[in-house]
Amino acid sequence: MALNRSNWRSTAESICIPIGALLAALIIFGVFCAICGQNPFLVYGGIYKSAFGNWRSFQGTLLRAAPLMLTALCTALPARLGLMIIGNEGALVMGGIGATIVGLFLSYGSLLPTPDQVQHLLGLPPLVVQLGMALGGIVFGGLWIALAGALRHYRAVNETISSLLLNYIAIALLNHLVEGPLKDPASLNKPSSFPIPDVYKIGNILSTRIHYGLIYGLIACAIAYFLIQHTTFGFAARTAGGNVKAARIAGLPVGKLTVIICFLAGSCAGLAGMVEVAAVQGQANASLVAGYGYAGILVAFVARYNALAAALVAILLGGIIASGGALQRMFNMPDATVLVFQGIVFIIVLYSESLYGRLKIFKEPELKSIPPATTTAATL
Repeated sequence: MALNRSNWRSTAESICIPIGALLAALIIFGVFCAICGQNPFLVYGGIYKSAFGNWRSFQGTLLRAAPLMLTALCTALPARLGLMIIGNEGALVMGGIGATIVGLFLSYGSLLPTPDQVQHLLGLPPLVVQLGMALGGIVFGGLWIALAGALRHYRAVNETISSLLLNYIAIALLNHLVEGPLKDPASLNKPSSFPIPDVYKIGNILSTRIHYGLIYGLIACAIAYFLIQHTTFGFAARTAGGNVKAARIAGLPVGKLTVIICFLAGSCAGLAGMVEVAAVQGQANASLVAGYGYAGILVAFVARYNALAAALVAILLGGIIASGGALQRMFNMPDATVLVFQGIVFIIVLYSESLYGRLKIFKEPELKSIPPATTTAATL
């Protein structure tokens, strides 16, 4: 019975603290809006209407939630192993590059197709090309983050710093490729690769504006949750994350777990890059660096590294991102206002991490010890 009470208190703590952090962030952002001369309640009403007010606006929210679900897993999965990976943006960019390379090769047979090749495709089935692009995105993104995991385990390089620096390397590599080896001569103002043919792009779900990337995100979150919570591999990862020394003593292959988890994490963000290329941009260019990777870190933090919760938080944050243009039109506030909101949430959530295990309301009450009865010669 005491164990059940302890589990109940732990669950309540994991729910109440994130909700309290979000409420605190809302209050602080409301103060920011008031300083800017706007009514905070009207601003929040505008955010709600532009994100969830009707079916059309909700579609825009889901469009932005799809990559957030996948990039959130890039931080959430390694966190269960005790690693803090923030290379989500770089893995997304590398996934986009990999998907573009595979997509162009399977479409035209060349990365720089001639006009004749553009007019005459290889004729492969769309499903084959799309699966190839997905595999390219998964492998490129996975290897990119696996590099950070390998550096952490085999050379003791801090994974947070290395994954952060890998972001900038990936972005620089993207700019080099689209402005040089992969550049389409027709892309003058905005250097880009050759476009993926329309027949091989990812379509929309039924008659909506929502592409199938949302389905990829939901499936990835479900698989990640099952992998971590209901498999021996996930149990080994959680054990190593709880105590690395104990895991080594128990004979768990910590190094192999680190590299595999990091590869899986990067593959999720890489798949997000593939979705951006195959469903949104249609080609690789600077638009791949849209900030979804950095926002995915926030999603993972708010969701407490729970893959299923990350899907819900991604929808919430997707709505906030979708409301940026509406805030500019309705309240004459800068489009970057949503970035201020995200930054406030991020700081508050980081601070809330220090509250776990410290609030008395979530602690088990201490049982008062009863002093043992003393016997004396007189009582005998």
